[in-house]
Order: sequence, then C-alpha cells, then structure tokens
Amino acid sequence: MKEFIPSKLPLKKDIETKEILRATIRAHKTLAELKGIANSLPNQKIVINTLVLQEAKDSSEIENIITTYDEIYRSDISDSFINSDIKEVQNYKDALYLGFEIIKTKKFLTINHIKEIQSTLEKNDAGFRKQSGTVLKNPTTGEIKLIPPQNPKDIEELMTNLVDYINDSSLEDFDSLVKMAIIHYQFESIHPFYDGNGRTGRIINILYLVLENLLDVPILYLSRYIIKNKADYYRLLNDVSFNDGLNNWILFILKGIEEISKETIKTIKNIENLMNETKNIIIEQKPKIYSKDLLEALFYHPYTKRAFIEEQLNVSRPTATNYLNELEKLGILSSKKIGKEVFYVHNKLFELFKDM
Repeated sequence: MKEFIPSKLPLKKDIETKEILRATIRAHKTLAELKGIANSLPNQKIVINTLVLQEAKDSSEIENIITTYDEIYRSDISDSFINSDIKEVQNYKDALYLGFEIIKTKKFLTINHIKEIQSTLEKNDAGFRKQSGTVLKNPTTGEIKLIPPQNPKDIEELMTNLVDYINDSSLEDFDSLVKMAIIHYQFESIHPFYDGNGRTGRIINILYLVLENLLDVPILYLSRYIIKNKADYYRLLNDVSFNDGLNNWILFILKGIEEISKETIKTIKNIENLMNETKNIIIEQKPKIYSKDLLEALFYHPYTKRAFIEEQLNVSRPTATNYLNELEKLGILSSKKIGKEVFYVHNKLFELFKDM
C-alpha cells in the first residue's frame, strides 16, 4: 500500500447534496435545542462535569482503554483508586478542559494549542511525528488500512493548512457541521502524532462546535456514537481516502450529531427532574438542612465525602457529617467504606449515568 497524502483544504468540490442539506438541518435543529437547554441551567458546571467524565470513559474505550463507571467516579475524588487505565481517562478529561479553556480565552486554535492538548493527553512532548513507520491498522484483523504522511514536512504543511481552515470563519465553503466532519477526517488522515490521534481528534470536534458558537459549553460528544457504530466509522473513514466516500462520511457524522444531541437533551432533563425530586424530598422531610448549595453539591458527582461537603458549603466537620447522615437516612445517599475512607454514593444519580 502506498503512502496517502490528503488534499489540502478547502476542498474543490460541491458535496452539499439534498440529502446532506436535509441531514444538516436536522442536526442543527437538535444541536440548537441542546444549546438552549444547557444555557437555561442554573448551574452548568453540574452537567459539564458529569458529561466530561462520561466522554473521557467512552473516548478512551474506543482506544481499548476499558474502565467502569464506578472506577472512574471513585478515582475522580480519591487518588488511591488510580490505575494506568484510569489515569488515561483522567488525562483525557484534563486535555478536554485545557482545550475548552483555550477556545474560551483565545477564540482560535493553533498548532501549538493542539500539541498542548495531545501532550496533556499522552504526557509527552514528542510533538508531530518525525520518524516514518506509522500505519493505521484494522484493530481486529491487523490489516493495514492507511499509510498516513510520513515526511515531517508534509505533516507540518498539512496541519498548518488544517488549522488555517479551522480558524477561517470567512471561508463559507460549507456549513459548519459539514466542515466539522471534514476537519475530523483530515486530522485522522494526517495522523500527526505518534500516539493519541483519535482522542485528540475527538477533542477538536467539540472545540470546533464551541468555536463556531454552536455550543457554549463542551457537552456534545460523539464517542458513544462511534462505539455503537465502530465498524462503520472506520470503514467510512477509509472510504473517503480511497473510494470517494466523503458524502457518506458526512452523513454519518451529521446523524451522530443529531442522535447524540437528542441523547444529551434527555440526560439533562433527567438530571433536572432528579434535582427537583431530591429537593422536594429534603424540603418535606429534612427542611432544616436544605439549601441550594447542598442540593447542587449532591449533583456535582455521583460520589462525595465529608471533606467535599465541608469545602463546598463552607461548614464545619460536624455539620457536614450531620448533613450526610441525614441524607443517608432519606435514602438519597449510601455510605461505602473503601480502605480507610468513607464515601457517599448518590444512588439515583449513579444509576442515571450508569444506564446512559
């Protein structure tokens, strides 16, 4: 198989067929609804934190880094539960937050920013590939599917071109969602790093949506969609390079945006409903301990512990202990001693995310 050098962007072809236009309209509609619901939340950090943890797990699973929700939640609040796979998931979360902060403050994405994201993800400073030998294989059969650019000069030129394409808002060649699909394909085809290309590319997806003002916060992630359609994802990606399959690839990504937007809307509504249900239980049965801050503290994370309640509510140790004990009596929390630490699991919140 010969080395494949992707064409520079923008593409010199008309790809917005009627089918793609219809799919684009549907994707924009659900994405706009998601943006509106997210912006109406009184505390967006609750949703951001929980969904980022979900994405970190799912995106890592695509790379065969397998963890359970329970392991992720526990390790997120205590270093004593961290292993190598959990660390990979945490690195992804850190890289995603870094990228989001860059987009919020800088309003653009540079090559160095992408390198920073990948470095946070992989914990190395190797940068773009400088040695040949990288190939893309079928993860099941080991068959070589693509030989990406091998020359460091080609990689630098293609990445410079891609970054220019990402940041050029005046270039209205295609709709933003169509451009996101093209950007994702282009990055995966260049495969600029030795490691972490897939996860870095998926982070760039969400950053581009924020950059284009299609979302204000990073809450739409295609990793779950890719996991469910993994064979199609790799087949369609490969078809763009060798079988003129760009239209089908774009339709696949647009369907993913629509599908995951709907799922995320449902998740946010479920969180809101559970918050209202929990609020009513506390007010009706333990009104003396209720506060907005306590309610929100219960929804930042499925796991909590006394020190977190002390810090988040600025209360004494005995008061935090009393809150947790009363909430356990109500059946909202369940205590669990693991090693020397006592954790409190928000039962229904944990089940909500476990079933996603």
